[in-house]
Amino acid sequence: MPGPLTLPRSVRLALWLPSGDVARATAAVQGVDEPHEGLADVLRAWSGADAVVAAALPVPGDPGPVPADVAAAAQDAGECVLLERRGPAGVATAAAVAVPDVEQFGSALEPGWHVAWHLVDVEPWSTRFLGTVGSLPEAEQDLRTGLQRATEALASLDVARWREDAAEAIGHLRGDGALDADLPPGLAGRRVRVLGMAARLRAIVDLAAVDDGGAVNLWQADQRTAALRDVDRLARRALASATLTV
Repeated sequence: MPGPLTLPRSVRLALWLPSGDVARATAAVQGVDEPHEGLADVLRAWSGADAVVAAALPVPGDPGPVPADVAAAAQDAGECVLLERRGPAGVATAAAVAVPDVEQFGSALEPGWHVAWHLVDVEPWSTRFLGTVGSLPEAEQDLRTGLQRATEALASLDVARWREDAAEAIGHLRGDGALDADLPPGLAGRRVRVLGMAARLRAIVDLAAVDDGGAVNLWQADQRTAALRDVDRLARRALASATLTV
């Protein structure tokens, strides 16, 4: 049975930055990691309600809303935080991207993570964001249909057959498992729902991607890979949409 649902570090940071609560933000972002290098710099420069913030979870071939000059580093990390500050007239006066460099150490039984955040100045990104990611209501609707489509597609390809506990685990992930994350107080209910559904969808993808599942030929394997890639893209963009603060 899978454990509690988790959120990427960049999602946690994007959710907490507007609160201005540096101590709780630090604890929420670091979790069980070693103390993060560079996190204090990001929080000092961008914490508070005057910044526009969003997380992005790019992968090779799908940079999403990440500016081109930092897309390669963000794709290598698989995540980043987009930051922008606006003047009185609503015109962007500064923009940056915070990219984490994550290194795992220790053993499989006792893993540890060292994380260093790097701030890169970029051109303003917020006007392109919704066109790339979509709105929060759209994300919630897409996730509801995507969750159904994902589990049905995986079941039709016998993905659950390669491990005895996979079918039970997928069923569990379709439920209402709680997020294992310290969320900021006052977060809107729709944002919490989208975060939870997207985290469940990504967990299903991770579970199904362990190996070739029940695919018995190359065509089935290709179909399964395409289905997983499409579902993961939907979940990644929903997480980004749920973190946007304006």
